[in-house]
Amino acid sequence: MKPLVKWGLIALACVVVFVGIYVLYDVLKENYDGESIATKEPVSQGQTGSGEGETKKHPAPNFTVYNEKGEEVKLSDFLGKPVVLNFWASWCYYCKEEMPDFDAAYKNHPEIQFLMINVTDGSSETVESARAYVESEGYSFPVVYDTTLEAASAYGASGLPMTVFIDREGNYVAYASGMLDAETLEYGLSMIK
Repeated sequence: MKPLVKWGLIALACVVVFVGIYVLYDVLKENYDGESIATKEPVSQGQTGSGEGETKKHPAPNFTVYNEKGEEVKLSDFLGKPVVLNFWASWCYYCKEEMPDFDAAYKNHPEIQFLMINVTDGSSETVESARAYVESEGYSFPVVYDTTLEAASAYGASGLPMTVFIDREGNYVAYASGMLDAETLEYGLSMIK
């Protein structure tokens, strides 16, 4: 095959691929509703006398993390109050980008318990580096340290940031992987009020 024909076919193939990607993106974006919060689907537990299905609750896994003083903090300590868990690290760009919105929401929603869970692995993230970052930014939300990675393991927080919404009965309601904007965060909070 002549080199000119070969390069022409390669160029044509590239154009076809790029057009295909553009068309696929255009089709998919129309079906995207902008929400980045996922919920567990209700599980039917049979029929009640009225013919309505019952929704099975999904208890949020309990865990132990530590506050600035090294004291234990458990999720179960907050039973009776809606809770937002946010898994983060000071090296995580998107974690830092969403923190001003979390701090504002914390100030605007005293009825909700915020737990900003620092995933403290001891090497890429330490209590000292996390504390220094929060202090330098002047955030007021409560920070706890997952030095044993118990909370991260319980919730499968392998990617950061990750946010979990828990109702006042201690049931898992929804989660979001990745950075949340203020509007989406407010939507998640409305689900647990």
